[in-house]
Amino acid sequence: MHVTTSCPTCQQTIRSEICLDGGTLLCEHCDWTRPVVATQPPQHCIVCGCTDLWRQKDFPQRLGLLFVILGGIFSTIAWAYMLPVLAIGILMAFALVDFLLYTFMKDVLVCYRCHAQHRRTSIDDDHPRFDLEVAERYRQEEIRLKHAAER
Repeated sequence: MHVTTSCPTCQQTIRSEICLDGGTLLCEHCDWTRPVVATQPPQHCIVCGCTDLWRQKDFPQRLGLLFVILGGIFSTIAWAYMLPVLAIGILMAFALVDFLLYTFMKDVLVCYRCHAQHRRTSIDDDHPRFDLEVAERYRQEEIRLKHAAER
């Protein structure tokens, strides 16, 4: 399993390969370590132990947003030149590429609490997609903890 997360002490990105028989997460910047035991499929986050994980496509969100914006711009330009068939064709082409990416991209598990990404692992169908209510609960928890630490 491949894990990408940020270090809890120095906030640097950690990328680590974890074996099923166990291992250690290590931050090379500040020497933070954590022993981990991985299960297949993961039932909890191996970084923070949170049991709330959600699945998403392993595709950069900024690149996807750029793709949508480019499709809209090209379609608008074609529409401005009074070429409605081309404008709709451009939108359909971008939609087809989006569908193909969605179909063939693998899923990644993401932790609601620490946002660690768990790649190259088997994912059960019982791992849900993103739930805004659960995400808001963890966001509010983080705000309360920061507020309590400031006091």
